[in-house]
Amino acid sequence: MEQHDDLNHLRLHWSFWSSRIILTANNFRVFDHLGEGKEAGELALLLGVDKRGIELLMNALCGLGIIEKRDDRYLNTPLADNYLVSGSPWYQGDMVKHYDTLWQNWSNLDEIVRTGKPVRRASDHSAFIRAMHNNGILKARQVMDSLDLSGVTTALDLAGGPGTYSMELVRRGVNVTLFDLPDTVVIARELAAEAGIGLTFREGDAQLDSVGKGYDLIFISHLFHSYSPQENRSIIDNCRGGLNPGGRIVVQEFFINDTLTQPAMGALFAVNMLVNTEGGRCYAPAEIAGWLRDAGFTQTEEIRLDETVLVVGR
Repeated sequence: MEQHDDLNHLRLHWSFWSSRIILTANNFRVFDHLGEGKEAGELALLLGVDKRGIELLMNALCGLGIIEKRDDRYLNTPLADNYLVSGSPWYQGDMVKHYDTLWQNWSNLDEIVRTGKPVRRASDHSAFIRAMHNNGILKARQVMDSLDLSGVTTALDLAGGPGTYSMELVRRGVNVTLFDLPDTVVIARELAAEAGIGLTFREGDAQLDSVGKGYDLIFISHLFHSYSPQENRSIIDNCRGGLNPGGRIVVQEFFINDTLTQPAMGALFAVNMLVNTEGGRCYAPAEIAGWLRDAGFTQTEEIRLDETVLVVGR
């Protein structure tokens, strides 16, 4: 019989079944309810869903290694307990919920590629901002550890979203102003209050409104991929006047090489920007460094992390 082992690589990319199962389970918050274990009938009554439907879904989650089954009872694995049960320090359920929104928009990819325009048929701003918090708590400490913060007493977290990086800077003795749109600032205030951390908030549009003055550091994380090169240059120019003498800008973005093809996650995320923005994509570090130099930063530095890169301009 002819072998087609090379086809397995392609089949890995047909795994949307697994993704949809996890998204649906998260939407029903099944992981919050398992506790000491639940049978399918108990879950059906608790969640108000069909018994056959939830039983087959739970069996599939077992097959994926997300939960386990003992006799007829379903229980969380440590993986689910750590990342999918609300209240966990490393909770990622908001990120999973955000991916459910992306699922709906990505389903229009044929049309988007044909026209070059996003087709946003689903949106959940709160889930998106809280998903950024889920993501940030996994790496904020590593990011700040990798930076030289000597001499930094004041910082601006531009388009700081949920404030995860702002809060990490405050923990290191820095006075931080978080700048973002009003509906985002509402969520950031809630998260900062929950953490018991004091931040200053400034509302506005990063391209249009003054960011203020007197900053030793302006931190810009995962913003540029939403905008075109011209728009990003405008954002940098807007920030330039807000820095103290000797101040610096630090840009964090997903890493992609100069050919814009590797690693695969960077190229895939660029398509996510095609789906969701008018002109965004992933940018190579050399592109970002070039914008910084064009804006008058004479020294640039690249710091490579696990899946992101920091580009520093001084």
